[in-house]
Amino acid sequence: MKTKKAFLAGTVILFLLIIKTVFADELDEINQNLQKLKEDLKDKEANYQEMSLRLQQIKQRVAFLEKEIIKKEKEVKKGESALLYQKNLLTERTKSYYKNINKNPLSLINFFLSENLTDSLQNFFYQKSVVDEDKKTIIKIVLYIKDLEEKKANLEAEKTKLAAIKIQVDQQAQILANEISQTRKRIAELTARQQQLIAQKLASLNISRSAASLGKCDSDLINGRDPGFSPRFAFFTFGVPNRVGMNQYGAYGRARAGQNEEQILRAYYDNFELKKDYDTGININVNGYGAFNIEDYVKRIYEVPDSWGVDGFAALKAQAIAARSYALAYTNNGQNSICATEQCQVFHSEPTGGFWEKAVDETRGWVMVQGGSPIKAWYSSTHGGYILKSGEIGWSDTSWTKHANDFDGSVSSFSELQNRAYDRDSPWFYCDWGWRPEYNKTAWLKPNEVADIVNTILLARADSSVREHLYQIDRSNPSGTETWDSEKVKNELRSRGITPFNSINEINMTVDFSWGKTTSVNIVGDAGQTSFDAAEFKNWFNLRAPANIQIVGPLYNAEKR
Repeated sequence: MKTKKAFLAGTVILFLLIIKTVFADELDEINQNLQKLKEDLKDKEANYQEMSLRLQQIKQRVAFLEKEIIKKEKEVKKGESALLYQKNLLTERTKSYYKNINKNPLSLINFFLSENLTDSLQNFFYQKSVVDEDKKTIIKIVLYIKDLEEKKANLEAEKTKLAAIKIQVDQQAQILANEISQTRKRIAELTARQQQLIAQKLASLNISRSAASLGKCDSDLINGRDPGFSPRFAFFTFGVPNRVGMNQYGAYGRARAGQNEEQILRAYYDNFELKKDYDTGININVNGYGAFNIEDYVKRIYEVPDSWGVDGFAALKAQAIAARSYALAYTNNGQNSICATEQCQVFHSEPTGGFWEKAVDETRGWVMVQGGSPIKAWYSSTHGGYILKSGEIGWSDTSWTKHANDFDGSVSSFSELQNRAYDRDSPWFYCDWGWRPEYNKTAWLKPNEVADIVNTILLARADSSVREHLYQIDRSNPSGTETWDSEKVKNELRSRGITPFNSINEINMTVDFSWGKTTSVNIVGDAGQTSFDAAEFKNWFNLRAPANIQIVGPLYNAEKR
């Protein structure tokens, strides 16, 4: 019976001893993280994306610790329910201890006086072991009670601390939301003139929408031309500006991966029916060329290379269906006319022939419709691994466009995207757009030139009244006032108590690879570290960068050589 009680007592004690406290050190660490977050929020150049991530991690950890506290409360209650038994056992063992300890002197006398030394010796050591066992049990029970009391006290303290942390987390979340709102407001504060300048600068690149165009990106990573200085930076954009609808090079990559024309179309368009017996008697009036039957019209479209038919014939069939659907939607089934350029679809008077004509014939009458009407099936040469809805690039939102990934599997880095995107073989996939003749027709920038762009953004943030002075130095000022050079910008920053950058050492990006956009640009230079919202950085980069050098899309990266 005593052995059973001792085992039970030991088991309960062991059960409670393995209960850990609720990560009191982690609560302290969370407090430290919150304090750091508060400090970062005071800095107007704080990386909002990183702070949001840190705050979310803190919230997740708080939620985990709340669950742990509930578990600990249940365990403490179990310990308390066993407390009555432990107190009764303590009373019993205390009586036993004092009773047997008083027998020990008599047992020793009896041992010396006994005629049977063997029996006396056994009896003596038995009495001693009982006393020792009672003593051990008493000590364990006392420690158990003390440990339980400490756990209850710690638990209450941790609950109080966690409650205070939750209040702070909520407060910081609100502050962060307000700061992000202010940042977005600053981004939206571009004047109509600035927005027009950005659009004009983009148009000056003459980026082709058509995969059949003879032009291509003159990537400085591929051409290997040396601008004559080092170290140097260049900003590379994934894809061309229009990322809505079918990705022509993506369709080619999907065709080579074994997808058929219907699978390709459903990868790029949403909520449509592929009608395979649409009226083929409709005539399309082409500006400058006259009227053509819809099927003859599509045979004269020059949007993708005919050579794709060798190993990607399904891409040609998908393009034929998209071109047919687009023309019918654009002209309202032939009631209106359509242009013959990339602004609509590239059209020539002579049929393309070859694989393209075969693709048109094999999809005769195939049209993507929604509610019985053809959809305006937009497309472009290269999306850079992502598909966007029309509403996401500033157009009217449409139910047949979609936001989706355009790569095989998943990606979490630029290198994975470059290896898995279906349009990775496009000459426009990863490009630093623009060039300067004086630097061997490259888009490379010097560290001090990047520093000037960074300083320009810092000054525009600090004082919106000076923004008309912050355009690119090598062009005339569009507002008719003085454009401030890099030294003037630095002096203006100093006068406002801001330390300017003279040189940039490192640039890295924070990227949302699930959405397909760069979220922040993180700068390291001689004036320390700073971060910018990626859209804000792109806009001011395009306003300040020399020549026609620019970033043309939401997903971009910086390279250093």
